[in-house]
Amino acid sequence: SGALSFPRIQGADCCGEIVAVGEGVDAGRIGERVLLRPMYGPMAAGPDALITFGSERDGGFAEYTTAEATNALVIDSTLSDLELASFPCAFSTAEGMIQRAGLGAERVLITGASGGVGSAAVQLAKRRGAHVTAQTSPAKIDALKALGADEALDRDATLLEDAFDVVLDLVGGGRWPKLLDALVTRGRYVTSGAIAGPIVELDLRTLYLKDLTLIGSTRQEPAVFSDLVGYIERGEIRPLLAESYPLKNLRRAQEAFLEKSHMGKIGIQVAA
Repeated sequence: SGALSFPRIQGADCCGEIVAVGEGVDAGRIGERVLLRPMYGPMAAGPDALITFGSERDGGFAEYTTAEATNALVIDSTLSDLELASFPCAFSTAEGMIQRAGLGAERVLITGASGGVGSAAVQLAKRRGAHVTAQTSPAKIDALKALGADEALDRDATLLEDAFDVVLDLVGGGRWPKLLDALVTRGRYVTSGAIAGPIVELDLRTLYLKDLTLIGSTRQEPAVFSDLVGYIERGEIRPLLAESYPLKNLRRAQEAFLEKSHMGKIGIQVAA
C-alpha cells in the first residue's frame, strides 16, 4: 500500500535512557529515563500528518534508537523498563479513544477487551469511574474481571439494547450493528480497530433516530501521552505483560502475538 517502506526497524513501544543528544538539545538530558511518544505529528509537516514510531520511522526493536526530544518524556517509576514499555502504544490509543468520547462515570462496553488496547481501555475507563463491560473469548473472561471489568461477556453474547452510554470498539465485523443497538439515545461510539472486518452495515435510521455520535480515533492530542505518564507515576494503572522474549527471538515473539493466546502485551527485552 506504500504505508510502510523497507528496510524498517519496527517497535512502537520504547522505554530507555538517553545516552546522547543532538544539536539544540540540552546535554543535561543525558541519563534521563524516558518513555517515547509512539504517535505524533511532525513539526515540519501539516496538521494532518502522522508518524508512528516503528512504522513511518525506525522504532524500538534495537539496542539504540533516536527520537525527537519533545517525544521523549521523563518517567519516574519503580516499574522495570520492560513493564514501562508495555504502556505507550496500547494505552495511548485507548486513552485517546476515551478522551474523544468524553467518558465519565458512565456505562461503557469495550470490545476486543483482552488485547493490548482493549485491556488498557478497561483500566483507563475504571480510573474514570465507569461501569465497564468487556467482551472477549470465554477463556479470558475471568482474567478481565480480575483486571477490573465489572462484567465480562463472551464476544458472541447477545447485547441488551439501550444498555451503554459509550462503546469503545476495536473489532467491527458482522456484529457491528448490534453495538449501535446497544447504545442509549445520544450514545457515543468510538472505533480504533477492525480486527473482525473493516466493512460494516449501517442503518442510517439507527444513527439519526437515536442521535448517536460516531467517532474515529487515530490522532492524539499531545496531552494524551503526558496524561498517561502521570497515571503511571501515580500508580493509577498497571502493566499487563503476558510474556517477554529477548531481542534475538523477535521472530518467535511476533509468532506468539499472531497466535492470540495471550492477554495484554508481549515484551521484547533488549540486553543492557
